[in-house]
Amino acid sequence: MHWKASRLFNGVILAEKVRTRIDKLVYGGDGIGRLPDGRAVFVPFTLPGEVVELQIVQEGKKFARGRLINLLEASPERIQPRCKHFGTCGGCHYQHIPYDAQLQAKLAILQDQMDRLGGFSALPNGGITSSPFAWNYRNQVQFHPAPEGGLGFMDIDGKSVVPIQECHLPTEGINALWQQIDLGAEAGLTRITLREDSFGELMLVLEGNDELGPELSLDLPISVCYLKPDGSCLTLAGHDQLTYQVLGRQLSLSPESFFQVNLGVAEKLVEYVLDHLPQTITLNTLELYAGAGLFSLFLAEHSRELIAIESSPSACYDFANNLDSYDNVRLYEGPVEQVLPALMDELPPLDLVLLDPPRAGLHPRAPESLEKLSSEHIVYISCDPSTLARDLKHLCAAGYKLEDLHLFDMFPQTYHLETTAILQRE
Repeated sequence: MHWKASRLFNGVILAEKVRTRIDKLVYGGDGIGRLPDGRAVFVPFTLPGEVVELQIVQEGKKFARGRLINLLEASPERIQPRCKHFGTCGGCHYQHIPYDAQLQAKLAILQDQMDRLGGFSALPNGGITSSPFAWNYRNQVQFHPAPEGGLGFMDIDGKSVVPIQECHLPTEGINALWQQIDLGAEAGLTRITLREDSFGELMLVLEGNDELGPELSLDLPISVCYLKPDGSCLTLAGHDQLTYQVLGRQLSLSPESFFQVNLGVAEKLVEYVLDHLPQTITLNTLELYAGAGLFSLFLAEHSRELIAIESSPSACYDFANNLDSYDNVRLYEGPVEQVLPALMDELPPLDLVLLDPPRAGLHPRAPESLEKLSSEHIVYISCDPSTLARDLKHLCAAGYKLEDLHLFDMFPQTYHLETTAILQRE
């Protein structure tokens, strides 16, 4: 190894540039290698087996982070990224990896996370479902105003905005629209979101610190909404709802409500859940973090009673609209960790609990309530394998068995993982 000495760290001479071999990919999009002192070093945009020259940009007692300077020995799997902003923009992490290899890497990363953080050395062989489209799949994209005007994305360090001229992840409709948007630096906006529904309707969602919103000059057939600092929404043009079609059903969504960005994979995920329902004619179902009703819309017809909990006011509004025709559905608005304990004495014996929590996973109080409920089956949908591993470890210690674990590639070209776990009470 060739070192260029610069300073001491814990008695070890560090270097501005150092060579290392990348051992594997880890969650977060980085490759991991070893420094001569034994510490792990995380390097973005690398591949297993590659020998790289890197610059240390952050260091700790047990690990360091590096920036790729030179690729000394490239992996035979490495391909040319499609986007000229790759490596600077923080939106993509895997454009240098063929899509099939991305899928296998994600499976290996999930296994590693479940083993190290959850103690699951052997997992059910659930596999991974690929995206119908590896590019132009996102029906929602968030931009930031660039300092010199125009739109951009956050850089790989999350510290500054990178002005962009191209992006290959949004749908064709969104891609055709964002390049026509002219926002001056004086617009006072903090974030700009573009959404496209299943029928090609486009919505521009603006966010800022002004109560009144920006002045608008519009010559495009789109809807425009403004999210005020207090979270309320002001419709500036067009409609205040988008419509998404999933497996022949339609869901109505407000501008501020969450929805899966990859509709093709969302349909496969719903199908998977329905295929793994308990073999009971009618179920007593509890859904936590129910959102606008994506799963409830399909679970309601299989349920004797469906009780849903959701904290977002806009999602609750959409849920009520989307499930209006079902008399066997009850919705409670509020945080799961507050509402669920208060409902414990009112809930019937449960056949199924479905939960789709945010990236932070279950609130510390939620697993205790789930344990007391003693549902026969749990379906846990996760967007973060580390919190999933933590929560599954707790649930399995409380008497559940992990029956199936399946990945859905909701986010091609990125490190993000969407995982569904099926648990059955032993």
